[in-house]
Amino acid sequence: MSSWSWKIALAGVALLVGGGYAIAQTALPNHPGMDGAMPHAATAGMGAMHAHGMTDGRAEAVGQPTMPGQGAFGAIQEIVRILEADPQTNWSKVNLEALRQHLIDMNEVTLHAAPAATTIDGGLAIAVTGSGRTLAAIRRMVPAHAREIDGLHGWHTKTEALPNGVRLTVTADDPKETAHIRGLGFIGILASGAHHQPHHLAIARGEPMHAH
Repeated sequence: MSSWSWKIALAGVALLVGGGYAIAQTALPNHPGMDGAMPHAATAGMGAMHAHGMTDGRAEAVGQPTMPGQGAFGAIQEIVRILEADPQTNWSKVNLEALRQHLIDMNEVTLHAAPAATTIDGGLAIAVTGSGRTLAAIRRMVPAHAREIDGLHGWHTKTEALPNGVRLTVTADDPKETAHIRGLGFIGILASGAHHQPHHLAIARGEPMHAH
């Protein structure tokens, strides 16, 4: 290769290197000085990644679990924290076993009761039936819940005893609420209202409440 060709090749390399350096400077506005210090923006970003445990996942591995592992256990655990944080708690009246029994009732009715809904004018009539422990839970929970939600959203609720359960009737005068009731069905109606959590705390405190 002639000396002239070598000069052209070297000039091309110089242009490529210079262009790459210029691009790198544009990409990092806070580029390091001649002392080789890492750009402030880059160090800040790495610090934030470390702070949030985003680097390699090891930060999450050293944390503590938060899930209680069982719904009723978690509900009782929450109540215990509330009672312990309240200086007015009368520990001589606290009855967490009563709350545990109520949560068993909730489990039985939610998972084991057999609801059969019939469409009626204005809403639904639901025969909620079961046997053994489930039947006992139905008889405790369904009438009590019906009393709590009577008037909610303009609903009219009533219950009547069946040989193997309870018939729950929920109706409304407003056609929109009639559709609402039918859309909810038994389990949606059972979950309606905001009385469940305060009721649980009252049971745990040993306060007089409706039968559960």
